[in-house]
Amino acid sequence: KRKRKRKERKMGRQNNNGPSNTLEEELKMVVLGGGGVGKSALTIRFIQNIFLDEYDPTIEDSYRKQVMIDDRVHVLDILDTAGEEEFSAMRDQYISSSKMFFLVFSIDCEMSFSSDVKDRLAQIRRIKEDDPGDYAIMLVGNKIDLEKDRKVTRQRAEEFAESEGFPYMETSALTNEGVEEMFFDMVRMLRDETHPQNLAKAPNIKRAH
Repeated sequence: KRKRKRKERKMGRQNNNGPSNTLEEELKMVVLGGGGVGKSALTIRFIQNIFLDEYDPTIEDSYRKQVMIDDRVHVLDILDTAGEEEFSAMRDQYISSSKMFFLVFSIDCEMSFSSDVKDRLAQIRRIKEDDPGDYAIMLVGNKIDLEKDRKVTRQRAEEFAESEGFPYMETSALTNEGVEEMFFDMVRMLRDETHPQNLAKAPNIKRAH
């Protein structure tokens, strides 16, 4: 396999005619999941609005994008991680320094859900066990354009996410369905629900013990 070295891609500003004096807030996100589930395709669709139709195994790609979400400016620093197990030590570093995590699987691949997602979730919780801060997790079922080949039902994924205390979304990098919502809702989830008045009603925020 051809391996790509670490890249950082800085995209143009996106102000959406928002208030010019709004303070920018930088948020680090990590996209996790098994190989070939569409982590890079989702990230590049969100950043550049193009579909990445060739699978090129990632070691690490870093992307930055400025967005306006609910009249607040955020700079999103998105890490697209390797799916292969030999890079698990590298993932440890990403997880340690981040507070927002997408667990991505492909709805047409049973192993990506039943094995890879659970492995990544265990990795997050192991690393964050001694972290005094809050962090957010979202389960993402990608490739819903392959509905006819679906192996993981929506109900099953929703039940798993609910049992673990985080939300579930379905997306398609090919059609762009749910992609922006995935990233924007993650920001809202951590940004808004970690205020003290909201913590009691935020089961999808994992508090370290």
